[in-house]
Amino acid sequence: MPGIEQIEWRVAAQPVPYREALAAMEARNVAIQAGDARELIWQLEHPPVYTAGTSAAAGELLDPRFEVIEAGRGGRYTYHGPGQRVTYVLINLRERGKDVRRFVHALEGWVVDALAGYGVECWTVPERVGIWTNEPDGREAKIGAIGVRVRRWVTMHGFAVNLAPDLSHFTGIVPCGIDEFGVTSLADLGIDLAPEAWDEALRASAPAFLDALQIQDAR
Repeated sequence: MPGIEQIEWRVAAQPVPYREALAAMEARNVAIQAGDARELIWQLEHPPVYTAGTSAAAGELLDPRFEVIEAGRGGRYTYHGPGQRVTYVLINLRERGKDVRRFVHALEGWVVDALAGYGVECWTVPERVGIWTNEPDGREAKIGAIGVRVRRWVTMHGFAVNLAPDLSHFTGIVPCGIDEFGVTSLADLGIDLAPEAWDEALRASAPAFLDALQIQDAR
């Protein structure tokens, strides 16, 4: 199984418009399939935008104050914007076990472990997509979103973690179709974390993400 050193790691210094990122991902997906490009992990932020997954319901778009874009990934509506760090993961599952569920679980574990490094206890819930934690008042809330697409065994999209976004921007949608729980961020929990520090934390724990695929594949 290819190691982390064989994957291109890209960090965007400036916000990348969502349509531009989506076109770049689609082109890279095709190139990876053809063997013409390396796998890619891409960390970035977007200008404010609402994106619609393949299961998005019209009634969950409450206030389209920002552009709404069809993302092509699984899931429903989500928000991206400044202060939210997005990590796109384009890897070739033909070389990593051909198991989409395992891939998603490995992504979840990657985020949970990285957040634990900052003292944030978080978890996944089978019937609720995403990464969850408790707000200061004890209520459960989402701190990270996950949405993927797999085309010919090459993955696209990935996950987004709320470092310090404007949480009021999430009120324009029903995030991921779940309206009984709120959305939180590291800043809301009293943790001031620079995007660069989060990027480095994920990069440091990326080998464990790949190992999770390899270990499970060997069972």
